Amino acid sequence: MTPIKTNKKIKEHTWQLQEAKSRLSQVVEHALQEGPQTITVRGKPAVVIVSFNEFQNLTRPRTALREFIRQSPLYDTPLDLERRKDGSREVDL
Repeated sequence: MTPIKTNKKIKEHTWQLQEAKSRLSQVVEHALQEGPQTITVRGKPAVVIVSFNEFQNLTRPRTALREFIRQSPLYDTPLDLERRKDGSREVDL
């Protein structure tokens, strides 16, 4: 395992694929305790293993949908919600 620094705030650890396969439990434990674990293929970063909590934090929307819509520049734009009354269209089946 070779520690690398890619960001001052995040200390990542790098594993070669072969080593990560044989020591998966340890890779997972490091991800839970120490943060993201990078797995390389042919010397290049391929994937990152993170804890489920960290994954949720990374993928969670920053604002609630309600707030996102309220912050839209189109929030006060009136919408035409009237349905057309000309009936349905014919479709060949």
